Amino acid sequence: MRLILIILIFVLNLYATYEDGKKVFEQKCASCHKEYIPLNLIKENYFEKDNTLLNLKTPTANMIVWAMMDGPKKIGDPNEPDIQVLEIEKFLKDYLENPDRFNAICDDTVMNYYDNKPSMKGELTNEDYVNLSYYFLDYKANLKEDLVVKEPLLKTEEEKQLLNKAKNESKKILIYATSKTCFFCKKMDKEVLSLSEIKDFSDKNYIFVEVDMENSSLPFDLQKEYKKITPSFFIVDEKGNLNNQYPGSWSKKDYMDILKKNLK
Repeated sequence: MRLILIILIFVLNLYATYEDGKKVFEQKCASCHKEYIPLNLIKENYFEKDNTLLNLKTPTANMIVWAMMDGPKKIGDPNEPDIQVLEIEKFLKDYLENPDRFNAICDDTVMNYYDNKPSMKGELTNEDYVNLSYYFLDYKANLKEDLVVKEPLLKTEEEKQLLNKAKNESKKILIYATSKTCFFCKKMDKEVLSLSEIKDFSDKNYIFVEVDMENSSLPFDLQKEYKKITPSFFIVDEKGNLNNQYPGSWSKKDYMDILKKNLK
């Protein structure tokens, strides 16, 4: 039996990589699961804010990794990673094709906040499961979110021009932090931000700036305030000062209330 496992591991290692698993996650999982939110913010969200801060409907990738590697239901022995990756693969296939919240790996406390998981049978191939297993196994070693330095969206001179425009037009600046892989950003784009009522009110009172957080950093020194949540909205005055920050997705009514509140 041990020999069979060794042969299987050798074959898997020939093809499976963290990068391949990341691609599978981005293509087939990221529409529902965010990749990374700092754990201290996740704890605040669940244990202090009753999920009203982030409004998560599914666990993030780093939450899943924590549960697999460090949680009370952790999978396998980290001292035997070659065997552990096979156990992770088995868990993923069993759970994703036959989801049962009582067999879920995440903390029971937070499971109450999540939507019921539909079966992904037929959505993922055996190769996908293998690659995802390596993605989760090597996730922490490859996590560079806090180390990546991205080019700012606006140069200093462009920021000055934008502030002058805000002053001359008596408007505030509304910064929208978004991402191409963010499900709730796409939902807000479609259900809130694209509405003529919202667009007309926003254009009348704000200068709207959209920032793709995968490619750029925030202007006006906002990066240090960013909680790594998309969507997020920042209200900046004509002097470049941050007035308010609103992380998370919002309904039409709540978003309009935010816009109106910040005009006072």
